Amino acid sequence: MDATAIVEDEVRELVRRRAIDPADDAAAVRRLAEEVVSDYDERSLTGRLPVLVDRDAVVRTVVDAVAGYGPLQVHLDDPEVEEIWVNEPGKVFVARGGRSELTTTILTEAGVHDVVERMLRTSGRRLDLSSPFVDAALPSGARLHVVIPDITRRHWAVNIRKFVVGATRTEHLVALGTVTASCAAFLDAAVASGLNVVVAGGTQAGKTTMLNCLSAAVPARERIVTVEEVFELALANRDVVGLQCRQPGLEGNGEVTLRRLVKEALRMRPDRLVVGEVRQAESLDLLIALNSGLPGMATVHANSAREAVTKLCTLPLLAGPNVTADFVVPTVASAVDLVVHVALEADGRRRVREVLAVPGRVEAGVIETATVYGTVLGADGAGARLVRGSGTPPHEERFARAGFDLAALLSEDG
Repeated sequence: MDATAIVEDEVRELVRRRAIDPADDAAAVRRLAEEVVSDYDERSLTGRLPVLVDRDAVVRTVVDAVAGYGPLQVHLDDPEVEEIWVNEPGKVFVARGGRSELTTTILTEAGVHDVVERMLRTSGRRLDLSSPFVDAALPSGARLHVVIPDITRRHWAVNIRKFVVGATRTEHLVALGTVTASCAAFLDAAVASGLNVVVAGGTQAGKTTMLNCLSAAVPARERIVTVEEVFELALANRDVVGLQCRQPGLEGNGEVTLRRLVKEALRMRPDRLVVGEVRQAESLDLLIALNSGLPGMATVHANSAREAVTKLCTLPLLAGPNVTADFVVPTVASAVDLVVHVALEADGRRRVREVLAVPGRVEAGVIETATVYGTVLGADGAGARLVRGSGTPPHEERFARAGFDLAALLSEDG
């Protein structure tokens, strides 16, 4: 047994004897580790024990193993790592700056299971043959998703999304190169004026970050209710209540769906409704809420702004056979005002590619749209940039009531 393993065993025994909860008191575990390492270092001088090469590294490794999430803790502590995933014990990947890389971290099969079980300890959620998927939030706010065999071929598949906060306001997105200053000012004004905004994009495109930044433009006097599958949004607004879904219990009951939460949120006196992501029938309840005069925002997976509009016309049909396109299409046209499409580019950066206006008109079952901002390429086919399009947003009177000059916002000098 090597020195680190001996120290870890001694620390675990002291934790057990002193009835310390490592999950709640990591500082106490660190103090114990430092004491044990110091004592071990003295005992190793006799030559009967393996020598400690790096005391600080041993303390960190032991604390991670006892009070943290083992070898994965170093990646969880790294502020540049956005996501961690384990395909198999010997293949641990991280995403950094929008790009994935294979790490040198090596786990064992039992180690993966142990880490996942510790992560789920505070969530009240479970993994077994009858429930082979789990989606849970860690105490740090990171999102955990695990799939086990026989859904996977052999190994547990683990994903941990950290939601590294690189921006909380649209001006931060401007500094990061995600959006231009004129487009950011327009979007802030649209949110402050009460327009309904949908953020579209692929996985890891920055939809949640964009939603967070847009929410900062909501007037301070307004009450926001957020609805999510798992808590991801971190709004800094003054009056915010967050709701998240709940999976079924061991008896198969107690599930709280996103659709149920949307309905419950409307009973909580919201001035603004924010839905983390619409995937299924809850889109119908969201559209009905937005169509009733309640301003709101949401995200949806889509490859373009136009495809997002099409998807919003399709998802509500999942609510039941009595819901038809004849009802849904005009409802989408009247409920959605703007669609912001964000994308993860090849260089790892997130960028706004398009802002689409939905004026509210439907022709032959097709919703009319207009490009407020779009992406153009340079003469050499490179250098994509966001420029002002020919479209204008609906509800000019709302901008005026909120004190904004829409014409000035949309001018090239913006």
